[in-house]
Amino acid sequence: MSLASTAPKAPGPSRGEPPRRAPSKPRRSGLDRLGPLPWIAPAVLLILLVVLWPVYEMVHTSFLRISSSGFVRGAAGLDKYRKLFAESDLGHVLVSTVIWTVTVVGLTMVLSLALAQLFNQQFPGRRLTRWALIAPWAASVLMTAIGFKWMLNQTAGVLNTAMTDLGLISGPQDWLGKPSTAWPWMMFVAVFVSLPFTTYTLLAGLQTVPGEVYEAARVDGASTWQTYRKITLPLLRPAFLVGVVINLINVFNSFPIIWGMTQGGPSSATATTTVFMYQLKDTDIGESAAMSVVNFALVVVMVLAFLKASRWKEDES
Repeated sequence: MSLASTAPKAPGPSRGEPPRRAPSKPRRSGLDRLGPLPWIAPAVLLILLVVLWPVYEMVHTSFLRISSSGFVRGAAGLDKYRKLFAESDLGHVLVSTVIWTVTVVGLTMVLSLALAQLFNQQFPGRRLTRWALIAPWAASVLMTAIGFKWMLNQTAGVLNTAMTDLGLISGPQDWLGKPSTAWPWMMFVAVFVSLPFTTYTLLAGLQTVPGEVYEAARVDGASTWQTYRKITLPLLRPAFLVGVVINLINVFNSFPIIWGMTQGGPSSATATTTVFMYQLKDTDIGESAAMSVVNFALVVVMVLAFLKASRWKEDES
């Protein structure tokens, strides 16, 4: 007798019974078929309304001929872009914007790294100092800029009064009247208002690093600098990238600080692309819109280039 004949047979339908059908899957309702779309639809509509529609209007306006009173006089083609690139101040404004962005973001990230490392330690009064750091962030940026403008006023500013009384300067200085002194003060204010967000972003990243990693490095005999360079900075990379990208966008598009302190003057000597765009509005709305399009494109290119370079460095490591 073969083994095949003695093997137990799988149970099946008896004679005369219809074959059993596999249980059918329950039909999904129309709402289920949409998946998460009903839940994200309000956010998508908000993005379309608040972001994409203004971008469309900005690009569309740059190709129109608009009077100073706001009436459309017809299509302008590329005339507004030709007029923009023929502006004698444009090259200086672009260079100033690059220097402004790199300097402010660089100083902000370095100082925020130091402050985040400090606030991650235990010391008396740590909670109070953490709360104090929020003050520049909680206050209006424009209000902070105007406050510094009053402080630096040539005739009634407290800085001139104090420095004159201390014998540090011979007489009142027009700190915001000259680009050589106005730029450093505006950069100081920009770093001042950028520190809270960046510091807390990096502090949140530091607090996610497991303590066991530092203990293992200590056991292996790693120095403090080696631990910081080989462990802390690599693990802090996601928070650091978030801080850099957000600051690049905010500082590049910074308007309240410069407008509140100097309005980009004298002429356009202390203007960035955003302030220069606002200055052009008084003479040609179409040209101002063209500057807005160029500014938007520069921001996108700058952020994409930074993210690509960061990903390349990560692949190399």
